[in-house]
Amino acid sequence: MSELRKALVSGAGSGIGRSAALALLENGFAVTLVGRREESLKETADMAGEFASNALIAPADVSDPEAVQDVFSKHTAQFTRLDLLFNNAGVNAPRALIEDMPFSDWERVVGINLNGFFLCSQHAIRIMKAQQPGGGRIVNNGSVSAQVPRPLAAAYNATKHAILGLTKSISLECRNFDICCTQLDIGNAATERVLPTLGTGTLQADGSTKSEALMHVDNISKTILYLANLPLEANVPFLTITANAMPFIGRG
Repeated sequence: MSELRKALVSGAGSGIGRSAALALLENGFAVTLVGRREESLKETADMAGEFASNALIAPADVSDPEAVQDVFSKHTAQFTRLDLLFNNAGVNAPRALIEDMPFSDWERVVGINLNGFFLCSQHAIRIMKAQQPGGGRIVNNGSVSAQVPRPLAAAYNATKHAILGLTKSISLECRNFDICCTQLDIGNAATERVLPTLGTGTLQADGSTKSEALMHVDNISKTILYLANLPLEANVPFLTITANAMPFIGRG
C-alpha cells in the first residue's frame, strides 16, 4: 500500500463525500472514510469494488474532539501518512428566521460545519508537518452560500462564511510547510440531500419558490482529483463550481 497516496474524507457516506471518496480510491489513493453512520460508510467502500481493500471505515461525529482524534489515530496507524484531507461533512437546519431559530439547531450546524473542519484540519496539519516527505493538501467544502447566502439559513450561511477565514488562516500559517489549502465553493450538485428541494423548488430571495438547475456530482469529484494532483508548489486558494444555469450570478 506504500505506493498509494493517502486521503481522509469526512461525510463519506453519501453525496459529495461518497463521490469524492470513490474517485480517489479509483485513482491511486487509499482513503479513510469518515461519517456518522457506519453502514453508509460500508456501502461506500463496497461501491469501490476492486479498490475496497484500500478503504478504512472510521465512523465518527466530527464535532466531537475525542472522536476526531480517534479517527486520525486509526488513519495514521493504517496508512502512516496523509496527503489529502477533504473536509466535507456538513448539515443544515430547518428554515427559520434568525429570531426564531432554536439555539440547538444553531449549535448543531456550527458543531459539524465549522468545529468539525477545525478539528480535522488541526490533526491533518500536525501529521503533514511531521511526516517525511512533509506537506499535503486540505480542501474545505465551502458553498456558494459563503458568497451569496440563501434566505432562512443563517446558521448554514454563517458557518460557510467562517470557512473562508479558516481556509485563509491555514494557507497563511502552513504555506511554508508545503501544506496547501483550498476552499471549494459548490453550487447545486445533484445529491440525495438537495434533490428533494432544489430540483423541485426552493425559496428565493424575493420570497418566490423556483426549481433550480443542477449538475452531476461527478463534476465535484473531478475537481477534487484536479486539486489532489497538483504539485505542492501550486495552490488554488479559492475555486467555485456551479451548475451553469443556476441563479447564482445575480442571486438576490
